[in-house]
Amino acid sequence: GVLSGVYMILFAACSMWFGSLVDRYRKHRVMVVSAWFSLIAFAIACVVFFALPADALLDIGGPWFWVFILILLAGCVVELLRGLALSTTVTLLVPEPKHANANGLVGTVQGLSFIATSVFSGLSIGMLGMGPTMIIAFVLTAIPVMHLHLLRIPEPEIAHDPNRSAVDFRGGWLAMLAVPGLLGLVFFTTFNNLTSGVYMALLDPYGLNMFSVEMWGIVFGIAGTGFIVGGAIVAKWGLGKNPLRTMLVLIMALGVLGAAFTIREWQWLFIVGIWLFMVMMPAVEAAEQTVIQRVVPFEKQGRVFGLAMTFEASAAPITSLLTPFAIHVGHHPVLGGALHGW
Repeated sequence: GVLSGVYMILFAACSMWFGSLVDRYRKHRVMVVSAWFSLIAFAIACVVFFALPADALLDIGGPWFWVFILILLAGCVVELLRGLALSTTVTLLVPEPKHANANGLVGTVQGLSFIATSVFSGLSIGMLGMGPTMIIAFVLTAIPVMHLHLLRIPEPEIAHDPNRSAVDFRGGWLAMLAVPGLLGLVFFTTFNNLTSGVYMALLDPYGLNMFSVEMWGIVFGIAGTGFIVGGAIVAKWGLGKNPLRTMLVLIMALGVLGAAFTIREWQWLFIVGIWLFMVMMPAVEAAEQTVIQRVVPFEKQGRVFGLAMTFEASAAPITSLLTPFAIHVGHHPVLGGALHGW
């Protein structure tokens, strides 16, 4: 829970700056720099992992554990920069009526990567150990870096905004206020992300109580097929005439699902619940992206996406950090007994 909370705090802190960078530079260059940053961070983490004795690295009270963790988290957080650039690239390359379909296809691709990552990371850590997994992660990060250097994205000129600044919180805020209802949408998704913090803190411990490490990776791979199905549905049929209404209906369904699929520790119920959750999430994400792509001028979209991410990501750490604290209090011999009696 603490690591998830730190990750989301970094995520929220960097979102606005990343959005400003996306608006300031060509999208391809932003993706290349982001990918190289991740690769270098993972390379440094590999050096730290193999250079230090296990006792020093695994001492949570010592400095090296947190140095190692923060380097890895930095390499993961900067992926947000590529994601923001990708959202604006959809606007750049795809005609407006097809934005929802394109966002659905993006969700499908992310589902494929989610399956591969879940299955192979679980098998790798369970069967090979952390060292070989670190090397595999480094190599598989280097491959898309090379691919990005071969890729060309037609962007003849950068859409300039004369009022843009280096970290343009004000510009993103004004662009969001200029569209009636957009701020309400962002605050709604922010509130909804409070649930995501609970998922982040509890999903792995809960799943690992029922499955081995290797099987947990396979279960997540099976669940990840829901991402592909959900993304394919959006890519084929879009989000309907009113993407906002579609999103609200799906979020209500997610609330019911979240209250039901862990009501008993049954493996089949857990797998079905996570799969259905994955089916619905691409449409929820695509709905918000489609609305922003439709109503915000292209030259301001990076900052608006970044500001939305700042609000939304700031909610998850609250519940991600409070959840393990609540569990700790629940197991406390005095406080837990008092709460149980109450």
